[in-house]
Amino acid sequence: MRQFKSNRESFSATLLELAKENPAILAVSSDARGSCSLNTFVQELPDQFVEAGIAEQDEMGIAAGLAAVGKHPYVCAPACFLSTRALEQIKIDVAYSHQNVKIFGVSGGVSYGALGASHHSLHDIATLRCFPDLSVIIPSDAVQTEAMLKVIEKMDQAVYIRVGREAIPIIYDESVSCAPFVYGKANTLREGTDVTIIACGELVYHALEVADSLLQEGLFVRVLDMATLKPFDQEAVEKAARETGAILTVEEHSINGGLGATVSQIVCGSHLVPVINLAFPDEYLVAGDSQDLFKHYGLDETGIKAAVIQLLKRKQG
Repeated sequence: MRQFKSNRESFSATLLELAKENPAILAVSSDARGSCSLNTFVQELPDQFVEAGIAEQDEMGIAAGLAAVGKHPYVCAPACFLSTRALEQIKIDVAYSHQNVKIFGVSGGVSYGALGASHHSLHDIATLRCFPDLSVIIPSDAVQTEAMLKVIEKMDQAVYIRVGREAIPIIYDESVSCAPFVYGKANTLREGTDVTIIACGELVYHALEVADSLLQEGLFVRVLDMATLKPFDQEAVEKAARETGAILTVEEHSINGGLGATVSQIVCGSHLVPVINLAFPDEYLVAGDSQDLFKHYGLDETGIKAAVIQLLKRKQG
């Protein structure tokens, strides 16, 4: 039976575990302890928690200062605010200043779908990938989130992590043989030779469902989990282009500047094959919960499957 767990719960539990072993680890919040599932952390390690209030710019500056004196701060707040209101502080105080700040953006993408565009974060991959010395990671499930956090805690550099809000299916269970997370590398979750789907975050599970469905129809779909958006696994993309001859990208982000744009740039410069990018259009979205929006904009299993069929027709000429 498929298990479900939210990435934010996995993050907070793992952060608490690591912080108990290392007093230099601090959680910095902008009145987001509930949103980021930090209540237990605050109760058990109150001296390792900093509350900045609803002031994301200050929160980021505080974290940069803490990092400058050897602390390991984890900035925790909704992704939509961190990647807009605190953008200058991320650029200057954190990335440009080479500070070891980990930025945890919760309820990313369209997790706050019903609240409208002010609460969507569909620009963050495009924006933050442009800052040197800042990595960008979007884990696909709770197991990968835990593994990712244990890896990046050992890294002396800035990292932006974006997760959703709700419980999502566990992908990396006992049936998956590969390591849940390797920094800068894509995970091949399904082998295939007909077409490749490259996805990140919550939509990786949708891609796997489509691959398993099409297998019953005799189509072999490769699925790559591109959890690290920067640095980007160019080798995996080039290999997929050579071996499968067509690539579909799927992401909870604007059509501009994200996973699909990066893959298309690589394919155009190395091994030209048909590519389709599935993402949210360049417009303000309708209101609704995330699953409604995935369905409305063709990012659910039905929409992804239709795009694969379309892509195969293009591949076959």
